Amino acid sequence: MSSLHGKVVFITGGARGVGAEVARRLRRKGARLVLTDLDEAPLAELAEELGGPAHVLTALADVRDLPAMQRAADAAVDRFGGIDIVVANAGIASFGSVLQVDPEAFRRVIDVNIVGVFNTVRATLPAVIERRGYVLVVSSLAAFTSAPGLAAYHASKAGAEYFANTLRLEVAHRGVDVGCAHMSWIDTPLVQDAKADLSTFREMLRRMPGPLKKTTTVAECGAAFVKGIEGRKKRIYCPNWVGAFRWVRPVVSTAPAESDIRTFTPELLPQLDAEVAALGRSLSARTEALED
Repeated sequence: MSSLHGKVVFITGGARGVGAEVARRLRRKGARLVLTDLDEAPLAELAEELGGPAHVLTALADVRDLPAMQRAADAAVDRFGGIDIVVANAGIASFGSVLQVDPEAFRRVIDVNIVGVFNTVRATLPAVIERRGYVLVVSSLAAFTSAPGLAAYHASKAGAEYFANTLRLEVAHRGVDVGCAHMSWIDTPLVQDAKADLSTFREMLRRMPGPLKKTTTVAECGAAFVKGIEGRKKRIYCPNWVGAFRWVRPVVSTAPAESDIRTFTPELLPQLDAEVAALGRSLSARTEALED
């Protein structure tokens, strides 16, 4: 029997992408799920697919709203008796240079990707402590590297990593383990939307050095997450080579290591800003629609 059988797992951003893939894999291992998102239709469809209310509790909740996250956490405890595992997965990205990006879009990325992680953990942590559970904060390879036009995303994912590092120190003596996940480009709606909206994003990926240009499948990422959750791992990398960037981070930010990116930035960044201006938005259409 799986070590996850009967465990209660709370996942934000659970309607699509990595969150949904992890939910499917955990359910197959016998876990009970609490899925939060703002995207109502796919959230309801996924819950039905995974067995309905007997096994899955859903909550339309904005991770930026601490009271909403607290209500979702309280509902999880009421329905299933507690929370064993939390996956702080919800995340978005904005596009455009620091000079041109919509300031409200920049702020929204920080609010979702950092404040949202705090709100998720703050709301669920008492229940997780009670069960000596596990918290997984989803960061990114973006915490170790940089790409032009993505300042908010890189800043937020670096912040998420250090939030996880600090939380780990605070709760270790309470029997709670804390992991941090770092992935390269994953074929999620976030990346798909960016590729659809911005030809310069596609070109930037094409010109990235080495493995930084590669996109990994959602299935591969989900498998890595579930393996890490089962092992209560401190670090989860997908693909495995991402872990090397953590150790060479000081070198990655040097001028020689950035030479390829610096070469194409003067050409592609103005084009990216022009495309973003033509769209009239710094976020994907889907992300903006969820605000309404």
